Amino acid sequence: MTLAPFVILLLAAIVGYAINVKSARTIRNGGARLHSLSSFHGLYSLLLVIVPVLTLVLVWIAVEGAVINRILMASLPVGVLEGLGSGQVQLIGAEIRSIAGGRVFGTPEDWKLEAAERLINYRETAAWLLVGVVAVLSLAIVVFARSRVSAAFRARQRVEHIVLGLMIACAVVAIFTTVGIVSALTFETVRFFQMVPITEFLFGTSWEPQIPIREDQIAAEGAFGAVPVFLGTIVIASVALFIAVPVGLMTAIYLNEFASKKLRSAVKPVLEILAGVPTVVYGFFAILTVAPAIRQFGQSLGLDVASNTALAAGGVMGIMLIPFISSFAEDALSAVPRSLRDGALALGATRAEMVLNVLFPAAIPGIVGGVLLAVSRAIGETMIVVMAAGLIAKMTINPLDSVTAVTVQIVTLLIGDTAFDNPKTLAAFALGMVLFLATLVINVFALRIVRKYREIYD
Repeated sequence: MTLAPFVILLLAAIVGYAINVKSARTIRNGGARLHSLSSFHGLYSLLLVIVPVLTLVLVWIAVEGAVINRILMASLPVGVLEGLGSGQVQLIGAEIRSIAGGRVFGTPEDWKLEAAERLINYRETAAWLLVGVVAVLSLAIVVFARSRVSAAFRARQRVEHIVLGLMIACAVVAIFTTVGIVSALTFETVRFFQMVPITEFLFGTSWEPQIPIREDQIAAEGAFGAVPVFLGTIVIASVALFIAVPVGLMTAIYLNEFASKKLRSAVKPVLEILAGVPTVVYGFFAILTVAPAIRQFGQSLGLDVASNTALAAGGVMGIMLIPFISSFAEDALSAVPRSLRDGALALGATRAEMVLNVLFPAAIPGIVGGVLLAVSRAIGETMIVVMAAGLIAKMTINPLDSVTAVTVQIVTLLIGDTAFDNPKTLAAFALGMVLFLATLVINVFALRIVRKYREIYD
């Protein structure tokens, strides 16, 4: 039944489009001059059906579960929920929904079975009601759109207004989504700093986010000094960028200036494949191939190498970032005017001198954009670090040691049943806020660099 409203909506939109196009063509064939093309009359009907009805369907689906659950809990026998906490009430609701879905465990009470039957009836009623509302509303809109077809009707302007409204709505949704994310992050971070001093979090050197399960438990007070976590993130990102930036830039310069068309057509798809590989695959490659190889090589040299190392995680992450940097850099190099290249060569510069002194500086805005995208990916990467770097926070800059990163700790703190009323869980939001601010500073710095060089080379 979930698919039925969307099928009806699609059919109504197609039928409305066809009816309006046919009506407009009939008017045109009758000798009247249309203000707008026939296709705009069809698009007017199509958009007029899709926009409001689809919005109604999505809102209905979003609130249907909560409304049915509220009605269901209100219909339970008197006294069965008396004295129960919110968690116990939620468990009863979950059990009733499980029974309604055919998953019965043990021998539930009769009132639960009756509630499950009512839940099934509520869902069926709501589904049929949605189908009816969509069908009636779609039919009414199609009839209304058909009544507007005339020689003087400005269908093109109406279509443009609807499309403009959609674009504004999408922009507003994006803005409010960003504001909501930042607000939620800020609110939970403030709650965390009400429990843990901000100085301890920013400058503390011990990270052991534990909480006591019972009052008399010893050695579970927790330590929330995040410096080791930040340091581990910097070490891993530095290793990744040390590999990705020079290799990516050299690859872009070679493909853009020195490689033949045949070689370029062969290398470009390979780089695109690397860019499309899921990060979890890189994580498997790091933990199964790179990490053991580094450990064996280090042991052959007499070095103490951990099983999970920042070098393995950062190295594989650097391989993952090469396509991003090379792609951005090559696009920037290709955008440099040909006159700059020819002018430098005409003055006697070699190809290498032209690339280093003319081409590369002129393309620096795009190159900086690619590098900063790589920095953001390196800072925010999770799977590779979880699988290849480790979970224990250490105060070390040794790439052969096991370290952890901000994203890894966020995942670790939020695994399992989490209650957002203790510093252990809220610490994830504080780490996320630091990650957000760091990315923001990097982007602002990048914009200033790009603006500076664009003023020179535009």
